[in-house]
Amino acid sequence: MTIQDKNDNGAGERGFTLLEAMIVIVIIAILATLAVGGYRQTIVHAREAALHSDLDVMRRSIQEYIKDKNAAPGSLQDLVDNKYIGAIPDDPITHQNDWVTDDCDAYFDSDETTMNGICDVHSGSQEVSPFENKPYSQF
Repeated sequence: MTIQDKNDNGAGERGFTLLEAMIVIVIIAILATLAVGGYRQTIVHAREAALHSDLDVMRRSIQEYIKDKNAAPGSLQDLVDNKYIGAIPDDPITHQNDWVTDDCDAYFDSDETTMNGICDVHSGSQEVSPFENKPYSQF
C-alpha cells in the first residue's frame, strides 16, 4: 500500500468541514453578543451608582451649608467656594456639568419663612433608568 492509497481511503489527516467551522463561528458570535450586553449593563449600573453617590454628597453638602450658615447656597459653586465639596462633579449620565437645582421655595409652606437659594439637586438627564424604571432627573 502506498501513501497515495492511505489518503484515498480516508485514513489520512483531514481538516474542519465548512459546516463545522460555521458552527464554531456562530457559537463564538453568540457568546460575544452576550458578553457585550453584560458589559453594557455593567457600565450603566456603574454610572447609576456614581450618580447616586454624587447626588448624596451634594445633598449632604447643601444641608451642612444650610445648618452652618442658616442660609441656602445660591448655587452649587457656593459649595465649592466655601469648601463643602472639592469640585462640582460632571453628571455621570450626561457627562456634563448640567445639574438641575431646586429652589428652596418648593420646600417650605407659604406660612413658613422662605429661604432663598438651592435646597436640592438632580441629574439633567431625562433618560429612564433601565434598573429603577424612572428618569434620572427624579433620583
